[in-house]
Amino acid sequence: MIDILPQAGTFGRNEGAARVCTKGGIMNQNTAASRLANLWDDAKATAMSEPEKLLYRSNLLGSDKRITNYGGGNTSAKVMQADPLTGAEVQVLWVKGSGGDVGSIRMDGFATLYMDKLHALRGIYRGLAHEDEMVGLLPHCTFNLNARAASIDTPLHAYVPQKHVDHMHPDAIIAIAASVNSRELTAQVFGDEIGWLPWKKPGFELGLWLSQFCAENPSAKGVVLESHGLFTWDDDAKTCYQTTLRIINRAIAWFEGETAGKPAFGGPRHASLAPEARRAVAARLMPAIRGMISGAQHMVGHFDDSVPVLEFVNAAGMEPLAALGTSCPDHFLRTKIRPLVVAFDPASADVDATLAALSAQIADYRADYAAYYDRCKHPDSPPLRDPNAVVYLIPGVGMITFAKDKATARISGEFYTNAINVMRGASTVSTYQGLPEQEAFDIEYWLLEEAKLARMPKPKSLAGRIAFVTGGAGGIGSATAERYLREGACVMLADIDEPALARTADNLGARHGRDLIRTMRMDVTDEAAVIAAYAQTAVEFGGVDILVSNAGIASSAPIEDTSLALWNRNMDILSTGYFLVSREAFRLMKAQGIGGAVVFVASKNGLAASPNAAAYCTAKAAEIHLARCLALEGAPDGIRVNVVNPDAVLRGSKIWSGDWLNERAAAYGKDTADLEEHYRQRSLLKRSVLPEDIAEAAYFLASDLSAKSTGNILNVDAGNVQAFTR
Repeated sequence: MIDILPQAGTFGRNEGAARVCTKGGIMNQNTAASRLANLWDDAKATAMSEPEKLLYRSNLLGSDKRITNYGGGNTSAKVMQADPLTGAEVQVLWVKGSGGDVGSIRMDGFATLYMDKLHALRGIYRGLAHEDEMVGLLPHCTFNLNARAASIDTPLHAYVPQKHVDHMHPDAIIAIAASVNSRELTAQVFGDEIGWLPWKKPGFELGLWLSQFCAENPSAKGVVLESHGLFTWDDDAKTCYQTTLRIINRAIAWFEGETAGKPAFGGPRHASLAPEARRAVAARLMPAIRGMISGAQHMVGHFDDSVPVLEFVNAAGMEPLAALGTSCPDHFLRTKIRPLVVAFDPASADVDATLAALSAQIADYRADYAAYYDRCKHPDSPPLRDPNAVVYLIPGVGMITFAKDKATARISGEFYTNAINVMRGASTVSTYQGLPEQEAFDIEYWLLEEAKLARMPKPKSLAGRIAFVTGGAGGIGSATAERYLREGACVMLADIDEPALARTADNLGARHGRDLIRTMRMDVTDEAAVIAAYAQTAVEFGGVDILVSNAGIASSAPIEDTSLALWNRNMDILSTGYFLVSREAFRLMKAQGIGGAVVFVASKNGLAASPNAAAYCTAKAAEIHLARCLALEGAPDGIRVNVVNPDAVLRGSKIWSGDWLNERAAAYGKDTADLEEHYRQRSLLKRSVLPEDIAEAAYFLASDLSAKSTGNILNVDAGNVQAFTR
């Protein structure tokens, strides 16, 4: 069971709607469905304050990726409020704070600033060469001690005279803004209602340009910023929202008319592979790429073979368009200035040849990126950042994106899909242009952007790591997944119990986010199912770093009552199953070439004999010895293999909910209700062992805390002298 998150849309698609590709390449179901719907509810909004209406408007706009992408765009409102010191009514700018997302923002996500102080900044502005110093002055304008940092776009909102301002990044508008004749197209589509301004890096100077435009064009309802996006405004919150929708819908309708019947991107050059074949190719390429680009930081991947992506990667004009780079600053900040086009021919589908050439391709990309940095850098530019590509385009297959975490990798893919939509529209009605290289560099290596990156929290200990957990729906498996998720890992939960798997994923996803969790029904004794599960993990996340082999059963019977079927079942699950999941983990880890960690959840019974459990104890002993063998084999490749030996983990464990509980109680002459106390008193420390205790050991053995440990056994049994390793 794999949870696939929605992909970014194109000009005419509501999130989650069916996607149909017209001949001209614009995505919509029909003309009506391609239009943005007015979601404003007067019954909800009537009782709202102006700041609450700003929040409402922002969330509505951010709910549709045709309006703006994640984290992109900005909204504001100028509100009369009582000064906390004087009690006098003052005008306050409420504006989306730095780094926020309009779709998910809450009230505390807005910066608040005195408008009179923002206007006072105009008097001390020293010109374009000193623009960045103005950002340092914005905190002096803070209203009511609001700790939310104001964004670089604040002057653009402050100096528009209207009370309500929307700044959005709709694909349909950016396609106009990224055309070589964008000024003429803006006039053609919108007349005098929407103006046009040439490219200017966001900041104080652009805010003054907007102010001047508004003064000279008092009847205008907005402006298109070249290579950037759309500004719209009004003195009423609802009307501002409706204006934004109306202008975007007009652009969508215009493109539908202009592109009908015209081939996008120069028409097709390649044909797509079948869906299963596309994922199979991605499953082989993603671990190899991941290994080549995971230097100081492990990377996480995302695969997208949606219709708009396939249309682009298969097109005759894909490579020259991709080489031009993206246009909107939000796009290339997330995707780098341009992607890497992987040398893959879908007609021959020779993955081995592609893998053989991949290392040189990635090295060439790094060299090109370093040369771009050297050409464009300034004396005070930040150091060269990671020179690897973020976006990888594969003809006939789709698009792969890599980033430091799954959400960023997914969002980067969404942003490049937005860029594809822009290139489709601009190249069909005009000639597409990316930002000039120096302008792109000055945005990417902006000192203010560097300062924002420096404020980011330190990565968690398992950030970028990918874990595969068998028995993931059980007590130990889910507790281990929880521990890994808390440290930033992505987790593939595998289990044979589908309903329990779904419940576990929902529970963990509610606390840690759906991006980090995938699930797969898998029987560890089924070789094909195990191979398929690892391929799925490679497609979902890019590879694997950690295997927790935890799936298990338990049985109890005197040797004379142990059937061959019972013996074989123990060996199949606890010995053969551990072999199969380990073998596939080794194959994937070696394909990546960046090491890995394997953790076997065995048992005290693998070291200490127990009455009436010969099949179970023998299989657990086999697990432990398999781990020793694998530690020898894995060491040259940096693959560590260690064992956690639990004992008597009753709470949350599925194996204790069946016959095993009754059987062990009978073996010790106890009532089932007394069994936990029996185990506690049997231990040296007189303590119960919980799933979280095993999870803590599994975390230690998977993390860099144990980077110099392999072939070890860690008993977590509250002390059992029979299980002491000798």
